[in-house]
Amino acid sequence: MAQLLGSYIGKRTYKQKSKAYKITRMNIELCFPELNAEQQETLVKESLIETGRLAGEMGMSWIWSPERVIKKIRKIHHEELLSEALANGKGVILIAPHLGNWEVLGLHLSTKYKLTSMYRPPKIELMDRLVRRKRARLGSKLAPANVKGVRMAMKALKAGEVLGILPDQEADKGSGVFAPFFGQDSYSMKLLPQLAAQTGAVVLSAYAKRLPGAEGYEIFFHRASDKINDKDLLSSATAMNAEVEFCVRQVPEQYQWEYKRFQHCSDGTRRY
Repeated sequence: MAQLLGSYIGKRTYKQKSKAYKITRMNIELCFPELNAEQQETLVKESLIETGRLAGEMGMSWIWSPERVIKKIRKIHHEELLSEALANGKGVILIAPHLGNWEVLGLHLSTKYKLTSMYRPPKIELMDRLVRRKRARLGSKLAPANVKGVRMAMKALKAGEVLGILPDQEADKGSGVFAPFFGQDSYSMKLLPQLAAQTGAVVLSAYAKRLPGAEGYEIFFHRASDKINDKDLLSSATAMNAEVEFCVRQVPEQYQWEYKRFQHCSDGTRRY
């Protein structure tokens, strides 16, 4: 029912040619030049429908009991990579793109591992309290994207724990570096590459793919290139973006293309 409602919302967003449609359209044109106009338009529509489904699923993710949500996970691929990475004692940085349903991924991780998740606090205090309460209900810690949060992140990695970061939004001014993403210069966060270089933590990526027909989810883990631990910031940020791109290419319609991912250009101009 939630996904049906979300699909309806996504189709309406597409038909109305809303702001989300225009940004999605521009991003897909930039990132998939190999697709013809009709194929790009199809991906735009599918993406907005999947984003609508994600919105419809938020009630499930936050209101249902964690046990009930986790029962919707049908299969997990390559989770042994996480267990092996934790064995090195330096902690694990987990790249979690805005792909599929990351709330389901977070719940799964919280049931099995000591998890600290970095997040960008909403501007509305009531919403921030709601997000923190729901995401932390299984004992995971939430670290805001500020100085306090960075200290929490370092502490988690030094303790050999898991640090989850969604690194694929455009960085705030002064906190990023331009690095390629789908062949485009993208102002990308410096924090994850810096943490990887300073701590020597193993970096993995993970996402929860939405299955067709409301069947549930499959979770995938993948090991990132060791270049992400490079002390050269451009090299490590490029490796970080390459890992996000790898995940997105597995199921591109479930990525949130309506983000202004390429708003600022390296020549000082703006796209949106």
